Order: sequence, then structure tokens, then C-alpha cells
Amino acid sequence: MYLESYRDLIHQTKVAKHKRIHAQILLCLDENGPKLTELQTSQTCGVSTKTVQRTRKRCVLEGLDIAVNSKFNGIARPRKLQGEQQAALTALACSTPPEGHSRWTLQLLADRTVELEHVNSISHQTIGRGVKKNELKPWQKKEWCIPKKANAEFVCAMERVLDVYQQPHDPNRPLICMDESSKQHTLEVRTPLPMKPGQPLKYDNEYERNGVSSLFMFFAPLEGWRHIEVTDSRTACDWAHQIKQLVDVHFPKADVIRLVMDNLNTHTPASLYKAFEPGEAHRLASKLEIIYTPKHGSWLNMAEIELSILSRQCLSRRIPDQAALKSEIEAWESQRNGVESKMEWRFTTEDARVKLKKLYPTIKSE
Repeated sequence: MYLESYRDLIHQTKVAKHKRIHAQILLCLDENGPKLTELQTSQTCGVSTKTVQRTRKRCVLEGLDIAVNSKFNGIARPRKLQGEQQAALTALACSTPPEGHSRWTLQLLADRTVELEHVNSISHQTIGRGVKKNELKPWQKKEWCIPKKANAEFVCAMERVLDVYQQPHDPNRPLICMDESSKQHTLEVRTPLPMKPGQPLKYDNEYERNGVSSLFMFFAPLEGWRHIEVTDSRTACDWAHQIKQLVDVHFPKADVIRLVMDNLNTHTPASLYKAFEPGEAHRLASKLEIIYTPKHGSWLNMAEIELSILSRQCLSRRIPDQAALKSEIEAWESQRNGVESKMEWRFTTEDARVKLKKLYPTIKSE
């Protein structure tokens, strides 16, 4: 079969690219033409050998015109996973993995699908496309704060925090969110290789531990101010001294500081009495209006969000010692405070009563 009528088609730029490629493939394979092998044809046309094979097969089975003009270059095959099989795969991926395995893998899902006789055979690639279609990720799991249902204690504390967040800015009663974290110091054993064009920074997976520093984060979301103090520990007395600095240094003119934080056992006015004389402890305690986030509700603390930003932007690397950590955090803090980066909190009590309805106790009518 000689494709003289299609020779001009190959050089016509206004014709669809796939048509020109198919015509060129068939010209190369034609017995009255160059009669190239499939490998030579693929190299000449710049396509894979599978494309060459499928084009030839389509020409034999469905005719020359269809082989050249059709955008689909193969014979349609029925999907392995139809509606029922897809539903069964979804249920299987959401179930408990088999004994001896911590999670489902694509190969495990493929083997189990065949064992359950949903299909005769299937590859893990097809399973992968099936779980992707339903946005399933059985190979992942995520730690999450899951409060109990119908938890009156949780919703009471949550609504108090949300009400405070909705109050307008008052310089005499500033809103401060507080949280704690830590950072391990690590020393490089071998000097990292610097980044070059086409090559990322390279560092050795071996390192030397060099102690841990504690972080106290104080964040005023309505004022775009934050302060991070780096210390050796996070005891009750450490917390008390940070509160004294907050009251006397950072907000000395405030009548009362509305302090949002989690209910850690060191976060109580009693810690002030452990660190200072009774008169001083009482003075500092009287300056605080403490609002605790509920247990399993740390996501309500905006200081935790700011700590997450700090971790991503500044701390997600190896820092050798506390001096370097303080220097890096001070630079980050200065930049964020310089632009007065604030936080817009839009989740309200009304939103909570709709979106977190299952956490609210059900009131039985008499």
C-alpha cells in the first residue's frame, strides 16, 4: 500500500500534528516505500515503537483514513474497574489493612482485589489510578486532634476563645496568644556541598546532636507583633518569668492582658507564686485574663499557627547551637514585625455551631 496521496499531508502545517505523524509512520512502513523497521520508523518519526505498532494495527483493522485521521491511536479496551469494582476498591482502601501491615499499598490492594474476585487480574498501576480518581491516599496517615462527640467541656472552652477573637482591638486590653515549642540543635559532620546550576544543595544524612532549646511564642494577632524567647527549659518558673517580661516590658501600659493558651499544667497563676514573692505574683496575676483552649483544640490558638510559620520559614534546617538559633529567630521576628504581619481569623461561634455540630450535646425536649 503506497501512500502517495498523503505525502503532501506530512508537510502541511495547518493539518493537525497527529495526522501528519500518522501519515509519516505509514509511509515509512509501506512496502512500496522506504519499508523501514518499527524501530527505524520510531526513530525517524520521533515516536515510541508502541505508537508505530498501534498505527499499523489500526490501519489493518479499520482502514487507512481512520488510521491517519483518528486522534485515538489504539483500540479501546474496557476499563478494569467499572462502577461496582470501583466502589469495592474504595471500601477496601478505607478498611483496616491485613495483619502484619501498617497500611495498604497499591500492590496489596491489587492482590486483595483479585482474591475477592472483583477482577480476574489487575496491576498496581491500575489500582493507583482507581484510588487517585476518588482522592484516596491509603499509604498516608495523619496525626489529628479528635475531640469527643457531644463534648460540652470542649464547646464551652472553644466558644469562649472564639468570642475573644471577635472582640475589637483595645490597646488597654491587648489580645496575646501564647504557645511553646522546642528545637533540637544539630552539628554537621561533613561540610555540605553548595548549590550549583542544575544541582541542589547536598548535605550528609549523618549529624551530631548538640542539645535542645525551648521556645516561648507570644503573638498579638491584631497588632501584627510577635516575640519568641529562646531558653534552656520550659518549667513553671520559666513560664512565670516570660509572663513578667510580657507584662512589664512588652505591654507595661495595658490594664489587662487577654492571654490565650493551652491548659498545660505550668500555664497557671500558681506558677507565678513558685517564681516570685506573693505580692509580685499577685500583681502579675491580676494583669492577666487567661482564656484556655480546650483539650484537643490547640488549633484554636493562633500562636500555634505562627509557630508553624516560624518552623517552615526559619527552623526547617539544621541549626548548630542556641546562639545561632537566637540570631536566626531574631532576624525572622524583626522582618515579620517590620511589616506588621497580622492574622485574620474568620472562624466564628456561628460557624462552629454549624460545622462542628457533632461536638455539641443534643438537648432532649421534654
